[in-house]
Amino acid sequence: MSSPLAERPTLRMVAKEAGVSVATVSYVLSGRHRSHTIKDSTADRVREAASRLGYRRNDAARAIRTGKSDLVLLSLNVLADPWSQAVAATVSTAVSPLGKTALIVADGDWRTVLANRTPDVIFIDSIKPDPEQIAELEAFAAQGVQIVAFSETLEPQGFDVIRSGAEPRCHLAVEHLLEHHDRVGALTSRTTGFARFDAYVNTLRAAGKPISSDHIEVFEQHPEGAYRAAMALLSKPDRPTGLYCTTDFAAIAAVRAAHRLRIDVPGDLAIVGVGNTPEGEHLDPSLSTVGPVGFNEALARIIVSRLTDREGAPGEVFDFPWQLIVRESS
Repeated sequence: MSSPLAERPTLRMVAKEAGVSVATVSYVLSGRHRSHTIKDSTADRVREAASRLGYRRNDAARAIRTGKSDLVLLSLNVLADPWSQAVAATVSTAVSPLGKTALIVADGDWRTVLANRTPDVIFIDSIKPDPEQIAELEAFAAQGVQIVAFSETLEPQGFDVIRSGAEPRCHLAVEHLLEHHDRVGALTSRTTGFARFDAYVNTLRAAGKPISSDHIEVFEQHPEGAYRAAMALLSKPDRPTGLYCTTDFAAIAAVRAAHRLRIDVPGDLAIVGVGNTPEGEHLDPSLSTVGPVGFNEALARIIVSRLTDREGAPGEVFDFPWQLIVRESS
């Protein structure tokens, strides 16, 4: 009796079944047929033949043969953040036609993952200013790992660096609120070593406004924690009438808390977030925010370029300056 291994369908068998070349089968089943002018009807015939024969790609063997894993990893620190979700959705859509799969690395644990596997590209949304961590990043890049890292301070050392210009721009949100409000509060994930919160403090000081601890609430870094913090802050008798939130998901939570407390936004409370996420744009009322315009699509293009024409290229800096986007919530 023949073994299961001997009976496993091959590319050659699928090609014979579909009446096409082995190369055509390879292009179709790897998702690259669109770049090789293969007709959709031919691609459908190949996939139907593969399905009839029970063909499955041997990704482990392909990785050994080509040095490609067909994986694009996304190291995202706060998975519940609408910004992270939007990045994942946009990148996944962009790389799928290339036969690549986008996978999320939970909790930003990129070092452990890269020590065990080599993706075709990895995007890291946060690099701590830790010499040991930076040295590891540079070592992985030197080994040939293609990296796109989000950092305001890193210089490209064999990897691409995304800069947002966020640090000098968050003050625009606070200044916008101060135009019509004397009591401007803050919803923040931390109060030390955090440029987004520093922008709140420095802008109030520059305007000669007092900084009251009663108008500041710290939230845990997830939407539920932000909602609880917003409820606590907005339930105070002398609550702020303007609220600066250091992330869009905290601002969205604040809008929902205001609705729960029957506080009209923006009539009784103006809210501004940070990040310019699609969820904030589609909120009712739509969320005012500071952030880059078209960032997710641009990031996807940078990652795709690392998979195609810029594969193995030296690192570059890509700068996406932030701006104030005034919508209905303020």
